[in-house]
Amino acid sequence: MLVLEFKVRAKNHQYIAMDEAIRTAQFIQNKCLRFWMDNEKVNKYDLNKYCRVLAHDFEFANKLNSQARQSSAERSSSAISRFYDNCKRKVPGKKGFPRFKKNCRSVEYKTTGWKLDLNTRKAITFTDKNNIGRVKLVGTYDLHFYPIESIKRVRLIRRADGYYCQFILSVDVKVDTEPANSVIGLDVGLESFYTDQNGNKINNPRFLRKREKKLKKLQRRLSRKRKGSSNRRKARARLAKAHLKISRQRKDFAVKLARCVIHSNDVIAYEDLRIKNLVKNHCLAKSINDAAWYQFREWLEYFGKKHGKITVAVPPHYTSQKCSNCGEIVKKSLSTRTHICACGCQLDRDENAARNILKLGLSTAGHSGTSVRLRSPSEVEVNALGEDTSTFSEAILSKQVTSVNKESPVTASA
Repeated sequence: MLVLEFKVRAKNHQYIAMDEAIRTAQFIQNKCLRFWMDNEKVNKYDLNKYCRVLAHDFEFANKLNSQARQSSAERSSSAISRFYDNCKRKVPGKKGFPRFKKNCRSVEYKTTGWKLDLNTRKAITFTDKNNIGRVKLVGTYDLHFYPIESIKRVRLIRRADGYYCQFILSVDVKVDTEPANSVIGLDVGLESFYTDQNGNKINNPRFLRKREKKLKKLQRRLSRKRKGSSNRRKARARLAKAHLKISRQRKDFAVKLARCVIHSNDVIAYEDLRIKNLVKNHCLAKSINDAAWYQFREWLEYFGKKHGKITVAVPPHYTSQKCSNCGEIVKKSLSTRTHICACGCQLDRDENAARNILKLGLSTAGHSGTSVRLRSPSEVEVNALGEDTSTFSEAILSKQVTSVNKESPVTASA
């Protein structure tokens, strides 16, 4: 799957209609969840049928396109399926019981309810009864490269700095690249973003830490405003824009760095880190989330699949303690930054770990590559934000990537 995003330019009454459509989508999603709670043996087909009942009972729900209502119901069914899967796999701790949505930010249409301008393809008209009408699309992507039939979903998103329109296309993007004749092992860290087996380091940008002072100032201003006032609404918008900017800086850094690594190497080995477990250390949780290792890994695997490169996730156990020269275990704390072994090997701690990671990656039998296991078009709207960094800058990035064989069916989004 390929996701193309455009900024929406419209009039005030059209923005109000978009907000109404988003609220209706949230209402349907919550009503479907309540219907599942109150009745036994409810499946996704029952939720789709229930959308018709809601459209009959509520006039504002009938204004939303029928397939858009089904998309909202599918969000609830996806959350329910994840809950059942966690129960079956006996996931320790909370199983992720579905919760009602309080602040939904998107509405998704399928193949009906919209019409793209065929001449310029820089405008789209929403034809349902919400009266959104024709809006302009601002962006650098050219939709003329893709047939209209490949557009499976159209999503309207409200963010802190305006409204966006996303097109989800069912296309496979493959790029033929020349072999780089190079391999690399990556050890991510907090002091430097990553270190390779040759000792090359990339500085950690620390976007949140650099703007933390401004965020605290904006948060104090928000807390002083009277609830329900216009000044509080404006202060909240300024704070949201500051968080959004940090999120976009992180994404831009991860995308550019991942693309450089993929272009420069044929085989990339990295640690299969469980971020959800790492952030349980409250002393390092903020710095770990600020580094956004998962996001870098996600783009690394996407570009690897796109350019035909091999990406291998290896177990992180003892990669820092094991000597890359003789294989002996040398115990060391986090404060010890130099690896010194009795065999005479003396290296930077991260460089030693990167060498071990590369060895594991090259010696993994039958593990020819990994790629991101994302959701299908019917499930991709659960988050409905288009990018993982649309959350607040200090949100815990607990989402994980699972390693799979290169031959297994996967779906990737741009």
